[in-house]
Amino acid sequence: MKRFLTVIVFLGVFVGISFGIAMAAEPTAGLDSPVKQMVALAAGFGIAIAAFGGAIGQGKSIASALDGIARNPGASGKIVTPMIIGLAMIESLVIYSLVVSLLLIFKL
Repeated sequence: MKRFLTVIVFLGVFVGISFGIAMAAEPTAGLDSPVKQMVALAAGFGIAIAAFGGAIGQGKSIASALDGIARNPGASGKIVTPMIIGLAMIESLVIYSLVVSLLLIFKL
């Protein structure tokens, strides 16, 4: 599991750096149709991967929180608030990916 998380983190860093380089490129007079298709495909894959990762993270966090509440129902108040904050943080990463994908699409 630790290797999987390491690979995901490195993949995220690589994608983040790649998006930064792509967004800093100077605009050209007119891109070829295949280039536009590849950018649209990359944006689609980017948002799909972000949504998949966000769903996995949210599912695991909710499962862990419910497991903790099931073991100790008295601690539900102390578990729910950090869980909601964590879910908001996970969802914000998916929204950032959506924004980057939209920027790539509308830059063409």
